[in-house]
Amino acid sequence: MLQDGFVLKRSVYEPCLELYPLKEWDAVMRDMDSRLNTFLKSHRALLRKFTAGAKTIEVDTNGRLLIPKDLVEFAGIDKEIVLASSMNFIEIWDKDKYETTLEDSVDDFAALAEEIMGNKKENGLS
Repeated sequence: MLQDGFVLKRSVYEPCLELYPLKEWDAVMRDMDSRLNTFLKSHRALLRKFTAGAKTIEVDTNGRLLIPKDLVEFAGIDKEIVLASSMNFIEIWDKDKYETTLEDSVDDFAALAEEIMGNKKENGLS
């Protein structure tokens, strides 16, 4: 998997980066292709925003990933980073921004978990 490479992109929702294994990125792009009609302006805008700044990244001989400068600036990465798992990709955060985001969302988490997961059968989940 490491030799296949990755795609690194800006997050649409937060000041962080999203790192996709190339196979996952290809699956996401196939899914978007099956859902989007590029003759519709809103669909093109969604695709443009989602893929903004996306870059193919390879692992170097020491097993490191080099984050391009424009993406470092977008995420406000200063010194230390946090890698956070997010289903099929990894979020890359500036450590201080990540901790602030977690602190800001503590009060909302219980309500959010109840809203989304509390009525499993009602939402079609089992």
